[in-house]
Amino acid sequence: MHATRVTVYTKGDFALFRDAKKFWAGQPGHTFVGRVERSWRHPETRKVLYDLVELSSNRPEAGVDPAYMRLLPAMDAMYDIDTAPLSEPDTGAMTPAAVAWLRQHLVQGAATLPAQR
Repeated sequence: MHATRVTVYTKGDFALFRDAKKFWAGQPGHTFVGRVERSWRHPETRKVLYDLVELSSNRPEAGVDPAYMRLLPAMDAMYDIDTAPLSEPDTGAMTPAAVAWLRQHLVQGAATLPAQR
């Protein structure tokens, strides 16, 4: 028997979620990335459910069961930037996210890169 891992989501968290009905019916388009808007307790079952906004379409998803959600940690999203070879003279060796970060930093009025720690 596996111990169930309980994750508490807060407003603004990004999560991968799956439409269980579509998934178990074998229908396409069942997995999405969403932003948590609120949590609430079902009046009859007392189970905590979440309302999300699906990011690619800005469509609301109400009453998402957390058993079909997985947190998307910022650390994972930023890993490629954090490990980018910034001393590499060939920007083609950098991931697109690292290049985008550098461009954004330089556009914001800074003529140089941040100091290395």
